[in-house]
Amino acid sequence: MTQKALSLSVAVLLGTMVCQMALGQADSTAIGGPEDNSTYEETGLGVIVDGEMEEEVWTAADSMFHIPSYTLYGDWNTDQIFGQRPAISDTVTLRLAWADCDHYMPVCGHVTSPYGVRRGRNHYGTDLKLQTGDTVVSAFAGKVRISRYHRDFGHVVVVRHPNGLETLYGHMSKRLVDVGDEVEAGDVLGLGGSTGRSTGSHLHFETRYLGHPINPAVLFDLEEGTLRSNAFTLAPGSFKAPVAQTSHYRVRRGDTLYAISRRTGISVGRLCKINRISASSILRTGQVLRLQ
Repeated sequence: MTQKALSLSVAVLLGTMVCQMALGQADSTAIGGPEDNSTYEETGLGVIVDGEMEEEVWTAADSMFHIPSYTLYGDWNTDQIFGQRPAISDTVTLRLAWADCDHYMPVCGHVTSPYGVRRGRNHYGTDLKLQTGDTVVSAFAGKVRISRYHRDFGHVVVVRHPNGLETLYGHMSKRLVDVGDEVEAGDVLGLGGSTGRSTGSHLHFETRYLGHPINPAVLFDLEEGTLRSNAFTLAPGSFKAPVAQTSHYRVRRGDTLYAISRRTGISVGRLCKINRISASSILRTGQVLRLQ
């Protein structure tokens, strides 16, 4: 198959697989990101690029050769940001780099909003300060899986890497890569900005494995712009959702215990036990629930 044919068509094969916190002064004028996890779960299948399908048959062997970590993911979805995956029970070691040139910080700005719970909602990435027009580069070598405009992320790019890691770059003013492009560490993906749901120019940077979020500050020393280690071991506990940093939650109109559980990272059972209520209890707007 020629490179031109590859760039015009790929039939997607679906399978059934699935720190230390960096220091930095919070900057409320440069934060963004989705309000909840539903933004990652859009439906629909994607293809590498638009165009008419040619008659050549794309085989599983082709997918394994051309698509990074295809045997791990079993798909190449170019529409869905991150799908829901089953819990991971095994421990795996990811090789992140062999040499200094194998990794780059996407931008050199300070942290404006860290990974964790923000205003009662999970923030699955780290916001890094930049100026509109600053270059945003790929953290590692890989292939572009997502390159499009998104209502929350604005101009967003997701790169899948050979070790199974995926990185997301959001709120850019311009994208300079297309789906299916192969990139090296340090290659420019786009220009910084404040598109989508954003309050100021910054980069929303996420690191995920099989769709599960990992705190970028666990992989990178965000102040120095370097990897903490050339290899990183993922254990089941590495994929725990951010936990609430506040001790109380004030019920909003329309809130349910399930919705509050998703926002705070605390199970419904735990919320009920702490507050001495039942799962069927009626919540009142303005009611204060204990989280610890």
